[in-house]
Amino acid sequence: MNAFTAMAWNGFREARRNKVTVVVGAFAAVVLLSSTLVTEVTVSTFDRVLTDFGLGTMSLILAFLTIFLSSGLLSREIERRTIFLMVSKPVSRTQFLVARLAGNMLTLAVLVAAMTLIFLSQLLMFGAAITSTQLLAAAGLWFELLVLSSAGILFSSFSGPAVSAICTTGLYFAGHLAGDLYEIASRSESTFVQTLGRVIYYALPNLERMNFRPRATYALAIDAGTFLSAAAYGVAWAAVFTAIAVFIFERRDFR
Repeated sequence: MNAFTAMAWNGFREARRNKVTVVVGAFAAVVLLSSTLVTEVTVSTFDRVLTDFGLGTMSLILAFLTIFLSSGLLSREIERRTIFLMVSKPVSRTQFLVARLAGNMLTLAVLVAAMTLIFLSQLLMFGAAITSTQLLAAAGLWFELLVLSSAGILFSSFSGPAVSAICTTGLYFAGHLAGDLYEIASRSESTFVQTLGRVIYYALPNLERMNFRPRATYALAIDAGTFLSAAAYGVAWAAVFTAIAVFIFERRDFR
């Protein structure tokens, strides 16, 4: 096992041991199963409610878990002074930061897979249809979390955990509203407002591009080109955030 793999695996083990991860995982299972109560009051939209509730719960819980894990990642290393041990070894800071991101994403991949299995089990239990769009929506959520996690690490590279968490949470909501802000600004008669809307739209990641949950709710098909384009868009934004984080982290003085 080389240094990068060891650090990524250590990050995964640390996140797995984190009590919040365990609590959130258990909470997700309970909430997903409690959607049984929702289906009791619906007749004609049974499958839609079940899909919307299940995927929506997964998205919300994992988004806030991602913010918690990524925004305090570097600050925890500094508080425990383990960062001094890491930077003193023949391991580059870039390798360390990217490995920690990989560990985070491995943790989230396991949680997405576990929650998806619970969700699909629930569909089977109630005899609801399982569609490929539901699986693609879960996969799209992972790419959305990749963007959010890399943004959290970027903010934590130059700020404390509280500021980092606030900024990442703001980016999460802004990323989902970027398209709406662009549409609203484009209808304005003010050139300044139109320009401002375009700047905000292109300066922020549009997280709605990776959000296939509404399509899953209405069982609308997703072609391969659309999904791959969204995945590449998410990876590109994650690469940009990670590159900026590495640039800042390489120049940070920990003395």
